[in-house]
Amino acid sequence: MSAPAHVPADPPSGHRAVANLIARYAELVDDGDFAGLGALLADATFTGSGTPVRGREAIEKMFRDTLIVYPDGTPRTQHVTTNLAIEVDEQAGTAASRSYVTVFQALPDLPLQPIAGGRYHDRFERRDGRWRFAERRVRINLVGDVSRHLRQAAAQ
Repeated sequence: MSAPAHVPADPPSGHRAVANLIARYAELVDDGDFAGLGALLADATFTGSGTPVRGREAIEKMFRDTLIVYPDGTPRTQHVTTNLAIEVDEQAGTAASRSYVTVFQALPDLPLQPIAGGRYHDRFERRDGRWRFAERRVRINLVGDVSRHLRQAAAQ
């Protein structure tokens, strides 16, 4: 029996790298790590319901000013990203994705429930061998009780 031929390890594919970035975004939001979100989106333009925001500090501030954080340091949410469609141009070092997002929230006096649903439209680029967000556009089209998630909704 001959030894198996050495097969070089493939670098992570653009598809996998992009999917990991999308997952990391959800983790950071749900952990209340707004500095981490600023770093993740530092080279991106983020467009939600307000004016587009760009740059690490501006994005971190936007999340801090928008989301309610509880004593455990989190917004008590779970962002679930599904229906992920990723298109990668490895040669150009660019990618685009579309996905659905459903946001769940639970608090001691609020049973687990979906509070928002919508779509992400993202663009990515590979720079210095690393994939990163270039743009994240969020369109929320289903809204439940966000009064304990969004500062502006709580003030109304």
